[in-house]
Amino acid sequence: MARKGDLIVGLDIGTTKICAIVGEVTDEGIDIIGIGTHPSRGLRKGVVVNIETTVQSIRRAIEEAELMAGCEVNTVFTGIAGGHIKGINSQGIVAVKNKEVREADIQRVIDAAKAVAIPLDREVIHVLPQEFVIDDQGGIKEPLGMSGVRLEAKVHIVTAAVSSAQNIIKCANRTGLNVADIVLQPLASAKAVLTEEERELGVCLVDIGGGTTDIAIFQNGAIVHTGVIALGGNNLTSDVAIGLRTPAHEAEKIKQKWGTCLPSRVGAEETIEVPSVGGREPRSIARQVLVDILEPRVEEIFQLVYREIQRSGHADLIPAGVVITGGSTLLDGMPELAEEVLGLPVRIGYPQGVGGLVDVVKSPMYATGVGLVMYGADNMDSRYFPIRHSESTYRRLTDRMRDWLREIF
Repeated sequence: MARKGDLIVGLDIGTTKICAIVGEVTDEGIDIIGIGTHPSRGLRKGVVVNIETTVQSIRRAIEEAELMAGCEVNTVFTGIAGGHIKGINSQGIVAVKNKEVREADIQRVIDAAKAVAIPLDREVIHVLPQEFVIDDQGGIKEPLGMSGVRLEAKVHIVTAAVSSAQNIIKCANRTGLNVADIVLQPLASAKAVLTEEERELGVCLVDIGGGTTDIAIFQNGAIVHTGVIALGGNNLTSDVAIGLRTPAHEAEKIKQKWGTCLPSRVGAEETIEVPSVGGREPRSIARQVLVDILEPRVEEIFQLVYREIQRSGHADLIPAGVVITGGSTLLDGMPELAEEVLGLPVRIGYPQGVGGLVDVVKSPMYATGVGLVMYGADNMDSRYFPIRHSESTYRRLTDRMRDWLREIF
């Protein structure tokens, strides 16, 4: 846990923007004291494809955040996303020593639960406990100190491609930063935008970023399913650029200023001016044409979300509905179209539970960055995430021996 006065930095390395958010721990919670953003050009669909440009963008975002916060940033909590992310549910069982659950027993049962065959090209990012069972008594969140002879843990394991995780760490390290932990982006966003009641009742978080749409389903306060769809806001911009024959940066401006995915909100006589490519004269077109481009793509994204929810097997267990967040949800009419496609109540998730520069970060596009700061405050004792080398087996062995010795003595 973080102490008063600690500074925590969340680094959201996204497909369209890189955002650094500095938070300070206070008696009341967390105050946001600095924020820096810079366009991201070194990622595609959440994965680093150009280290040099990514490093430059991270450096600019960090410098801006340092200037605003009046501090120097050394350590960050960073997010990870992309089509390579996979989530599986697992469980493990151990006998309880001395008939009372101790910290060592909890660690052993989580180790047993995560002992699943994982390919060498994949790395475990999170092992998230869902519930513990002591002697057939289920639904236990905190088993420490309870009596019993058998302890069972149900967990959700999130894995990522080793290369993708290491490239993110490498980019941060080359900027002179240590990575305290790599966090699944929808897990971070959930920290910032979901209420405790929603998590307990059952809710689906849909984080629509520039390159990917990340999905996380929560029940009884724990995460039960994660998924990634390789479509996002960049696909909308690309469709507008191709459909209106205009440069990509102009398409982004048109999408933000005039875009909507609800035809009913556009008058028959409305027109917009579209810049042309190659120095040609701008053209005037009906705004309805823009809606005809955006609506099918947004509908497709939510149809894929609907299929992912059905595939998870939890479709009937999310009475709190769907919370959509991420920069792309600022498109006019998105919650209404989402409700229509998903058949569930939908709201836009804004970062909450922080103080300081609230007005600056109160936007869905900062949900992941604020969530990373909140995650960092709860996990300040995280060890640095290292660049993976051949000594990782040796390190695991020494860690295990240290745990055994601690248990004995």
